[in-house]
Amino acid sequence: MYLNKIGDVPVVAHRDLPDDAEVKGVVVKREPTGRWYASLQLETPDDPPEKPDELTETVGIDVGILNYATDTDGTAVGSLDLSDERERLERAQRDLSRKEHGSNNWEDQRKTVARRHADLKRKRRDFLHKLSNYYARNYDLVAVEDLDAKGLIELPGNSRNRAGAAWGTFLRMLKYKCEREGAHFVAVDPRGTTKECAACGVATEKPLWVREHSCPACGFSADRDWNAAYNILVRGLEQVGTGCPESTPAETALPTGTTSVPAQRVVETGSQGKS
Repeated sequence: MYLNKIGDVPVVAHRDLPDDAEVKGVVVKREPTGRWYASLQLETPDDPPEKPDELTETVGIDVGILNYATDTDGTAVGSLDLSDERERLERAQRDLSRKEHGSNNWEDQRKTVARRHADLKRKRRDFLHKLSNYYARNYDLVAVEDLDAKGLIELPGNSRNRAGAAWGTFLRMLKYKCEREGAHFVAVDPRGTTKECAACGVATEKPLWVREHSCPACGFSADRDWNAAYNILVRGLEQVGTGCPESTPAETALPTGTTSVPAQRVVETGSQGKS
């Protein structure tokens, strides 16, 4: 890569550039780890595909801590386990605190801490990219909650897990990828999605530890997160003007539970397989 006032610089390409892409600019920056990165700004002639008028594949997604995402197809994706990465980071930070500030040993350890931060960040973003790719490429409409991710982090209790979940990053990725793939992305009002019965609409208070929805009005029972995902899908379809799903919750054959998919499977295979 040729840089003005510097000349030719050898680079390791992350991936091949599209044949029809035009490079409009480059951003060169140095990471805290000491490594240099060049991000290319590309322009392609292709416009994103038009969004379909007829929605054949639709999905509602409820995000959480216990299961990162539960969708209306009956799949629950487990949260990514980053405990080993966090432990290595904390150990490196303790070692850094024992070094003399500004010394060569301190600088070496500072770079080690930066690498541990980078490892954790890369693994989380890899998981989010693959999961958002799956939904954007396989559905005509993706409905999610319009979450105030920053406000949720500031709530007392369990803030570390909420911050680590990176729901805001996931929703932003999902939005631009749906635009790229020509799918509808709909963010709906999250209020009441967990309380309301997907079958009759009656609201029932449930503490967080209750993982099953059981409606006292109509008797409908379902996994708590699946019930919320179905309500999210209904609101999403109403928002785009197509009404409710063709099948009712009782006709989906999924009222009692979901199929669990570990986060590691998403990371290893590159996408979450549909059950």
